[in-house]
Amino acid sequence: MSQVTMVLVGAGLRGMTYARHALATGAGRVVAVAEPDPRRRARAAEEFGVPPERVYADWSEVVAAGKSADACVIATQDRSHTEPAVALADLGYHILLEKPMATSEDEAAAIADAARRNGILLAVCHVLRYTPYTRLLKRLLADGRIGGLVSVQHLEPVGWWHHAHSFVRGNWRRQDTSAPMLLTKSCHDIDWLVHLFGDTPRKIGSFGSLTHFRPEGAPAGATDRCLDCPLEPDCPYSAKRLYLGCLGDPEREFWPLSAVTDEHTEAGVLDALRDGPYGRCVYACDNDVVDHQVVTMEFESGATCSFTMSAFTPMEQRRTRLLGTHGFIDGDGSTLRLVDFRDGSEEIIDTRTSATGNPGPSSEDGHGGGDEALTDAFLSAVATGDASLLLSDAAESLATHRVVWAAERARVAGTVVEVDVHDDDHAPTAGTAGTVRSAAGGPGRLAPRSSP
Repeated sequence: MSQVTMVLVGAGLRGMTYARHALATGAGRVVAVAEPDPRRRARAAEEFGVPPERVYADWSEVVAAGKSADACVIATQDRSHTEPAVALADLGYHILLEKPMATSEDEAAAIADAARRNGILLAVCHVLRYTPYTRLLKRLLADGRIGGLVSVQHLEPVGWWHHAHSFVRGNWRRQDTSAPMLLTKSCHDIDWLVHLFGDTPRKIGSFGSLTHFRPEGAPAGATDRCLDCPLEPDCPYSAKRLYLGCLGDPEREFWPLSAVTDEHTEAGVLDALRDGPYGRCVYACDNDVVDHQVVTMEFESGATCSFTMSAFTPMEQRRTRLLGTHGFIDGDGSTLRLVDFRDGSEEIIDTRTSATGNPGPSSEDGHGGGDEALTDAFLSAVATGDASLLLSDAAESLATHRVVWAAERARVAGTVVEVDVHDDDHAPTAGTAGTVRSAAGGPGRLAPRSSP
């Protein structure tokens, strides 16, 4: 299999993760870098041996230079996906696109259309589909090990400090500069649940709000910055304790500390917390995304699903219970417990025995091997021209993103969004749309139905 040449557009934590794995396996080679931050740009160029004439400050310079590689990784900030994705697709690049696909339905549709009309491969980074854990779970369901799937309960435990880092102090704290929490964090999970069911829901409801991380939640005596606060030593959201505690741990220095400062010393951390966004009190930030949310879904078969996202948990693997007509499965992201109603037997399956090792819960761990497996699949698909190596395409990713937008509309409106899967103009096939109506009878946007 030939080595795939790649352009890295966005040399932050996620982009570097995919590029480094491609280089480590020898399946891919970075030949150009576009990154607005000069330090990140220089570091990536040096690490990947990119010549100066192919090091760019902006994706538009990549486009202006013409097609110079087989594929590109787009890992810019969420609101900066659409323009580079459409422009690079029009040049014929195959695209590995960090999730979310885009921050609006129209922009995501524009990306999917660009992929279709140019005949390129577009893989949105729904990495949870690619883990050994998910592949085994899908196989157990396909083999009928618990009979027909009737109901699923799924929890995404974001983690108290992770939520404070990314969604209160960090880049994903506001809808107007990023997107709703359900899209930026939980489109992983909605996509994964649709993948398990092999269908999109016909009815969607949702509840959730920003309950705790707001000025009213501040204890008496709290100040606007952790370094000045007399309550800091006993606060669960202490920035000083979190980020100084990363020093000396290579994994935690990579993430979350690198988002705070490149100076991995006590003085560097304290300087960043004194003036930067990550030193703010969690009750004195400009955040507005929810800190907990529930989504309920009903499928055409009558099966139901409840999804819960919460900040108020440890940061650990997702927890899922799948209830079937002949048995049930409990999963914790690495181990599956399967109980058969017919004979009362119980089986424990540990997916950590795979070559990917022990999957962990944080962003630097490869999402249980999903980051690596997705990168491998994408590079193989580009090298061989075999799109079937990818577990979703642009149309299907658009479909599962539209489920997220439908759920968010349901939450904001306080209603149930109904997907008419029998709309004659929108047949229920992968990537096509069905008409969405609210339970109150008002018109909605188009929402998809797909068959993974």
